[in-house]
Amino acid sequence: MLAAPGAAVAADNLPPLQPTAADLTTDSEACAAGEDRPFVPASPRANAVLNDPVEDDLPAEGNVVSGEFEAWWQDADGVEQRRTYRSPVSLPSGSTFSWQLPSGIPAGTVVSWRVRADDGEAVSPWSAADAGGGACEFVIDDTNPEPPAVSSTEYPEGSVWSDGVGSYGTFRFDSPSDDVVGYTYSFLGGARTTVKADRPGGPAEIRFLPTSTGPSRIEVYANDRSGRRSATTSYSFYVKEGRSPVGQWALADPAGSRTAEATAGPVARAGTGVAFGGPAPSGTALTSTATLDGTGHGFLTPDAPVVDTGRTFAVGGWVRPAALDHDMTAVSQDAGTAPGFTLGVRTASGEPVWSFGTGGTRVEGGSPEAGEWAYVLGLYDAETGLARLYVNGEEAGTAAAATPATAAGDFQIGRARGKAGYRDRWQGEIGDVRAYDRVVVPAETARLARRTPQERGHWALETAPGGLSPEAHGGEPLVLAAGASVYTRPAPSCEPESDPFCEPSPAPAPLVGAGHLDLDGAGGHAATAGPVVDTRDSFTVGAVVHVAEGADEPMTVLSQGGAYGDAFKVRYVPATRSFELAMGHGDAPGAQETVITGKTPGSDGGRGYRVAVVHDAQLNRVTLYVDGFAKAETSFRSAWTSTGGLQVGRGRTADGWGEYLHGSVDEVHVFSGALSVVSLGQLGSGAEPCLSC
Repeated sequence: MLAAPGAAVAADNLPPLQPTAADLTTDSEACAAGEDRPFVPASPRANAVLNDPVEDDLPAEGNVVSGEFEAWWQDADGVEQRRTYRSPVSLPSGSTFSWQLPSGIPAGTVVSWRVRADDGEAVSPWSAADAGGGACEFVIDDTNPEPPAVSSTEYPEGSVWSDGVGSYGTFRFDSPSDDVVGYTYSFLGGARTTVKADRPGGPAEIRFLPTSTGPSRIEVYANDRSGRRSATTSYSFYVKEGRSPVGQWALADPAGSRTAEATAGPVARAGTGVAFGGPAPSGTALTSTATLDGTGHGFLTPDAPVVDTGRTFAVGGWVRPAALDHDMTAVSQDAGTAPGFTLGVRTASGEPVWSFGTGGTRVEGGSPEAGEWAYVLGLYDAETGLARLYVNGEEAGTAAAATPATAAGDFQIGRARGKAGYRDRWQGEIGDVRAYDRVVVPAETARLARRTPQERGHWALETAPGGLSPEAHGGEPLVLAAGASVYTRPAPSCEPESDPFCEPSPAPAPLVGAGHLDLDGAGGHAATAGPVVDTRDSFTVGAVVHVAEGADEPMTVLSQGGAYGDAFKVRYVPATRSFELAMGHGDAPGAQETVITGKTPGSDGGRGYRVAVVHDAQLNRVTLYVDGFAKAETSFRSAWTSTGGLQVGRGRTADGWGEYLHGSVDEVHVFSGALSVVSLGQLGSGAEPCLSC
C-alpha cells in the first residue's frame, strides 16, 4: 500500500543488537571463558554495554533499552543454580548496565553469565563470549596466597655487611602458592613496584642498586590471579660503602717526578710534557695537580688496562683546561687502534662541551671554561646499557644507550688512541683521577665534586679602633670613611637600683652582638684595601642590613669590583622594597649587568635583613637570598676577577662611587666557594657557619 504524499510512515521496530564479548566485563576483567576465565576475590559485578539500532525516523535519544542478566553454576551436589536480574530503569542506547552478583556463590566453582537487551518491544539474542555462543565465566578465589620467601646472594638477610653502594644485587621472591602471578615490593617504605612471576605460581627476581650505606629493608607480598595479596614479608640487610677505586692517581707528586704514585692500581709513567706541582682546586683535599703541556709528551699511563669497558665502569677527575680551541682527552683507555672510552672536551659543534664517549656513543653537556676547574665523571652501566656524564656533581647531557668496546688496552691520562697514534692531547691541569668497576651513584658524584667553602673574611663590626674594624681571623680590616661609625649600646645615664628617680632613656640594641656599622648615606662606607675573594670563581657574601626610613634611591649594601664597574653588587631599592643583585660582565664603563630581584618578606622589625649572594661558578649560577630563603636565581657565565677591595655601603655608578647606604650593616661574611642552604641559614647569627654542612 502506498502512502499519500506528506503522510508519516511508521517504521518497523528493529530488535536490540546482540552484546558481544567486547561489550562485557567481569569487574574490570574482559569477558572470557575456559582457561582464560578470570579469577576474582569475591562475587563480582557483571557489566555490559547495550545497544539498540538507530532507526531512520527516531532521534538517537529515542532508543532506550534495559538489561536482563542471567548467571548459573553447579552447587556441591551437582544441582544447577540459576539467578536472574533485570535492570530497574531503561537507559539510552550505548549505556553501561551492571549487576552486582549475589553473595554466597561458592568459591572454586565455574560461574557463567550472560545478558541481553530489551527495548520494550523486542529483545536481543543472549550475549556471546565467542563465536560459539559461550557465556562469560569466572571463578571466585577466597584464599589469600602464602607470603613469599625472600633471598639474595649479594645482600643476605641479617647483620652481615654485604657488597656495597653502587653494586647490583639480585633479590628472589618465591611463594609456595600455585596461583601467584606477581610480587609487590618496596625498599625502606619507598614506592611500591610490582614484578610478574616468571610463570603462574613461580618465583620472580629483581635487580637492586643500593645508593646509600647502612641498614636497609625490603618488604614484599605476593599477588594471586584473583587480585588477593599475601601477608608481607620483611627482609633486612646491611649495605657496605662502595668498593674503592680500581685505579686512583692523585697526581700530587713532587715536582720533577717522572712517575705518578697510585693509591690503587699500578704506578703511572709520566711523559716529559707533564709537570707536577701545579695548582689544585680550592676547597678540596688536593694539594697540587699535574700540568700537561698539550704536546706528544704530555701524558701519563700505567701501561696496563684498568677497567673492563665491556662491564660497568666509571672514570672521573678534577680538570682545568688551559685552552678550548681543540678536542682534548683527560682520561681514556686503548682498545686496539681506537679508544675504548674517552672523557674530556669536544669542540666539533663549534662550542666546547664536556664529553664522555664509549662504544661509538657520546654523551655531551655542560660548558667548560678555560682556566676554570671542573669535576667530570663518565659512567657506563652495563645493567641499563646507558652511558652518563656528570659535571660538577650534576648530570649533564642526556643518558644514551651504548654498546661498549670489549678490547682492553692501556689506560691513558691526557690523550686518546687513534688509528695514526695518540691524539686529542690535554693542555692544562688534571688531578685525582679515579677509575671504578661499579656504578658511582649520584650522591657519591656530588661528594667527589664538592669544594668546601673557605672563609675569606668575617667582620663582626663591634669595634673600630683608629677607624679600623678588625677581621675576626687577623685578615685585612675594614677601613671606615667619614660618615661611617660603629654603634654600641651606650651605658645608662643612671642606675635605677641606686637612684629611685632614675629613668634612663632606652637605647636600641645593635643588630647582632655588641655593635654594628652605621652609615649616613652621604659618603659613609667601609672598605678593605684589596680584593677579599676571587669573583671569577665561586664565592658567597652575606651581611645583616637595616635600611633607614625615608630613603628613596637605590643604595648599595656590598660590592667588589674594579676601576669602572662592580663584579657583584647587592643593593636595596626602596621603591619596590626589594634587594637586587647586579653581576657585572666586565670592568669597563657601561659594561652590561645581569640583575635579579628579591622581595623582602616585610618589615625587618629593626633587627635587619639577612642578605646573602652565592655565585656557583661550577654550575654557572647566581642566587640571591633574603633571611635564608632563595628569592631569585639565574644563570651567569660572564664572571671576571675583580681587583678592588670589598665595599660596605657603596658601589660603582656611571659617575664613580655612589649609591651610599643610609642604614646599618653587621656580620659581614665572605667565603670562597658556594655555601649550602644549611650554612646560609646560619649566617648573621654571630656564630661561624658550618662550612661542611
